[in-house]
Formats: sequence, C-alpha cells, structure tokens
Amino acid sequence: MAPSSDNMSGVDSKNLVESPTTTRVTGPESPDAAAMRPDTDSELVSRGLHVLEAKKVHWWSYLTTADFWIVLVAGQVLALCITATNTFSGLLGAAGTNIPAFQNIFNYILLLLIWWPICIWHMGIKAWFRIVWRDGWKYFILSFIDVQGNYFTVLAYGYTNILSAQLINFWAIVVVVLLSFFFLKVRYRPFQIVGILVACGGMGLLIASDYIKGGSGDAANKLKGDLFALLGATCYGLTNTFEEFLVSKRPVYEVLSFMALFGSCILAVQATIFDRRSIQEAEFNGQIASYIVGFTLCLSFFYSIVPVVLRLASAAFYNISLLTANFWGVIIGIHVFGLAIHFLYPIAFVLIIAGLITYFLAGSMLGDSKKPWLGDNQEGGVAGFGTAKLKAMNAARAEQGDVEAR
Repeated sequence: MAPSSDNMSGVDSKNLVESPTTTRVTGPESPDAAAMRPDTDSELVSRGLHVLEAKKVHWWSYLTTADFWIVLVAGQVLALCITATNTFSGLLGAAGTNIPAFQNIFNYILLLLIWWPICIWHMGIKAWFRIVWRDGWKYFILSFIDVQGNYFTVLAYGYTNILSAQLINFWAIVVVVLLSFFFLKVRYRPFQIVGILVACGGMGLLIASDYIKGGSGDAANKLKGDLFALLGATCYGLTNTFEEFLVSKRPVYEVLSFMALFGSCILAVQATIFDRRSIQEAEFNGQIASYIVGFTLCLSFFYSIVPVVLRLASAAFYNISLLTANFWGVIIGIHVFGLAIHFLYPIAFVLIIAGLITYFLAGSMLGDSKKPWLGDNQEGGVAGFGTAKLKAMNAARAEQGDVEAR
C-alpha cells in the first residue's frame, strides 16, 4: 500500500485529508463556513449514499463493482503473505530456531520506519504527542493483543507443523463475528451467514483431509502447539475487530505508526524476558537470517494492506479470505516440507472462494464499507481511502458536476 493511499480516491482526492469527522479543504476559509462544514459534509455524504445505492439494479450488483474485485484479490494477496510468513516460521522451527518475540520485532521496527515519518509529516509532532496523551492507551491495547497473536502463532510452529497450525486459524472468524455482533452492532444478512458457513465447510474438508492423510504428522508436543495456535487465533480475532474500528475512525498512517511503536517496545521487553535463552542457543547463519528477512518483509507488507481490506470490507470478510491460506500452505507444504495432499484440498479451496462470493450477495452497493457504528451518514468516521464516507462524497460531487454540465 502506497504511503499516500489515504488521499488517493478519485474525484477531488487531492484536496482531501483524513480527519475523524470532517473533510478539510486546503486554502483559507471563513469562520462561518468552517462552522457549517460538518452539516455540509453530512448532507453531501447522505446524497452520495443515495446515489450509490440507486446503482443497484440486481441482487448481485455489488459483484460487478471494482470494489468487490479489489477486495477479493487483496484478500488473496494477504492469504499468500500469511502463507509465506507461516512457511518461514516453519523453516525456522525445522532448523531448531524458536525465537518468536525476536523474530517478530523486526516487522514492527520496519513498520515504524515506514509509517511514523508519514504520520509526523501529515499531522506534525505536536499533534502526534496530543494523540499519544489522548488515545495512546487504545493503541497500546491493540498493539499488545496483536503482538501476542503473532507471538503465540510463531511459538506454535516449534511444537506442531504448518498444516496443523493453520487449520486452527478459522477460530478467529468465530471471535470476529461474535465481537462485531455484540460490540459493534453489526447485523449479518442471511447471505453473509451462508457465506461464512460455506467457507467454514471448506475449512472442515481441509481438517478432514488432513486427518485422513495424516498430514498433521507427529510433531513434538503437538497438543501444546495446537493450544498456542488457538490462543494466537483468538488474539488475531480481537485485533482484527479492534483495528477495523480504529481505521474506520482514524487515518491508516496513524494506526499503523502507533501499532509499530508500541509493538516494538512490547516485543523488546518480551524478547528479553522469554527469548533470551533461545537467542543465546540459536545458531545464526546466512540461511537463518534469510528466513527472518523473508518473514519480516512479507509480514510488513501484510500489515500495510490489511487496513484497506478492513475499510473496503470487514474483519469477518478479511478472516474468511485468509482461510485460503491453508490451501496455499498445502502447496508450500508439499514442495518445501514434503507433506502429502488429499483430493479434498482443491474442493475445499473452491468452497472457501464460493463462500467469499456468497458473503456479498444481495448486499449493499457499498459492501461492508459502510460501518454501522459510524452513524447513518458515517459522520463518526474518517474520509479516507476505501471508506464509504469518501466514496459517497465523491459520488455526490460527481453527480453535481454532471447536473451542472447539463
């Protein structure tokens, strides 16, 4: 995701800057005009939402939009990134190197080097410190849960293998759906529920085929590894839901920079406490270093794309998309780890993709980008790339331009 992606959204995007409740236009503005802007924005969004929904002519209309295909492809890119990070973790585990906190810290450092300067450039150092004082605790909680998700997932690979650990990740979907329903007031439509069930059915086939073929192997302390993977999946579900909430209200560069800052600090402490002996005993060589570099690059790219998917779709769709990582993981498992494949795997992959498509049938032309906790006109949200608020504003301005042209 390009650093300036939050300002790249079509019509008038050069003049749009992300803010929690309003859209700021560059140039001088009178006090009266500034006072009126929230109402003006609300009316603009309301008109734009009406324009977008009026484009729906079939129950499957959303599947024909660019947004759907962007989020579908982005979801599979994320799944491939997860497969790559899992593969590097598996290779490190196979080499006897189990340093989960130390392994993850480089990802947060790289994210900090990328996103913190962008954040400071956009808001200035004084505004940044104000956010630290006001909202720092929120980002600390998000970062802590996220770090534990990565920590326990990587730790699981020291006790189980790539197939077994990935199969447990579907639990994150259950966590996301429950949290979104009870805390974010998300109400799932029948097609969405069916899509989730179909995708989970595909996951069930993966589990069954893994059991039939004996793909789980005899990894040492496999039960312990599965429990670590389950704990990691729970943390991921919590993180995804919380991050969707935050990126809908705040700029992406702010969320990622604070996650990186607090994540680096938390992991530094955690590595010192829990990984000190493992680090001392680990044999570092060029091969181990290449695994850590590959893991870091894939995970940092993954983190930079996730907010776009959470804005265009939702945490639920995002986690369903990641189910295909298990299929891609099998391909890696066959060629890298010498694992066997069962004929049910391709069928399971097709079922998961079918579930993703079903999820968006008979839905809004905005998909899941319109967030219920932001208000009817998304007045509580940021006008940034991928948000329903910015899409509605641009649609209203485009319609107004067409009317004036006539």
